Amino acid sequence: MTETQSIVEAYRRAAAENVRAALATVVRLEGSAYRRPGARMLITEDGRTTGVVSGGCLEGDVRERAARVMRTGQPMLVTYDTTTDEDVVWGLGMGCNGIVDVLIEPASEHADHLMRFLALCSTRHQRAAFATVIQCEGVAELTPGTRVFLSPHGEVHSESADLNSATVQCILTDLERAVRGGVSFVAEYESRGRLKAFIEVVEPPISLLIFGAGADAIPLVTTAQRLGWHATIVDTQARTRSLERFRAADDVILCTPQEIPAHVALADSTVAVVMTHNYFHDRDVLNVLLSKPLRYLGCLGPRGRTDRILSELRGSFGPAERPRVERLHAPIGADIGAETSSEIALSIAAEILAVLRGRSGAPLHSREGAIHGGPATAADDWVRRIADAPRTPTVCHAVGA
Repeated sequence: MTETQSIVEAYRRAAAENVRAALATVVRLEGSAYRRPGARMLITEDGRTTGVVSGGCLEGDVRERAARVMRTGQPMLVTYDTTTDEDVVWGLGMGCNGIVDVLIEPASEHADHLMRFLALCSTRHQRAAFATVIQCEGVAELTPGTRVFLSPHGEVHSESADLNSATVQCILTDLERAVRGGVSFVAEYESRGRLKAFIEVVEPPISLLIFGAGADAIPLVTTAQRLGWHATIVDTQARTRSLERFRAADDVILCTPQEIPAHVALADSTVAVVMTHNYFHDRDVLNVLLSKPLRYLGCLGPRGRTDRILSELRGSFGPAERPRVERLHAPIGADIGAETSSEIALSIAAEILAVLRGRSGAPLHSREGAIHGGPATAADDWVRRIADAPRTPTVCHAVGA
């Protein structure tokens, strides 16, 4: 279960028990901090917390402010500046050298809409986004805490905002850009007043296909699910006992390698691991998967074994498919000296996460630059333009003007 799913469940329990709660969300960051924008913590009036917004430095102060928010019913935006030594005076002792904005809001109707939206996103395979108004000046069209949602299927809704207003139309444009680029940011808008909104991207859970139903697939399912991934076992020997053996998996599919196209959904967001422990099954599965634009494809086994499989398959690949062969990760896994099946599962999950995040998997102490900074990519210019959005307010004119 992911942290977000845990927060949704905790919110549902508090609502069912009629216990007041507050939701704290990191909405902006400058410099270095333990958590990134979008990190959340739910605080209940009886002292229970779910999730974290820092490495433990801010939680105490956030809980105190959350108690005030629960009493007044009014949201607040708190800025923690740790670029000076003043945090030592406050008793926070962060030393992260960053500026963090945290929105704390009562878990009222607004939060209920958010929780239902996040729960929906956790069951879909498309990226989504939503905007949260965090600050207003003057006669703004929207109040703090108002949200506008762009669902995984492109549907737009809001619990209180007029979707036809000029400001909301500008927000929708930014939501669409955020979904395309996968980047969360704070944007400013000007109409009759001035407001800031946190544009947050919601990534779908990682969908992992494990081709093979051996004993070493069990810890991989467990590891994946602890990370909040959706784990599916594909038993290419179609043994019915796998249904019981892998009842903890999110799904179990029984089919031969030749039946994969008819029974297994292979999208460009799919992550696949081949570990059937049968040379001919691995070969036939790879023959299907290598022609698909998967996010990640790895194969268990020695390098020489995989090279032999690829040499046998090479004649069946066209020129456009050969680059996909080069993206095959084999031997699979991060180099952590894994020996046991549980360690190998950890190694596989680590490499998958590094590939999806565009990281090398090398130790952080050898990394140059910010820990949370991504590698240079062709999208960097777009990301920099998005990051500049808060400094250049969008002027929203009347619709039809």
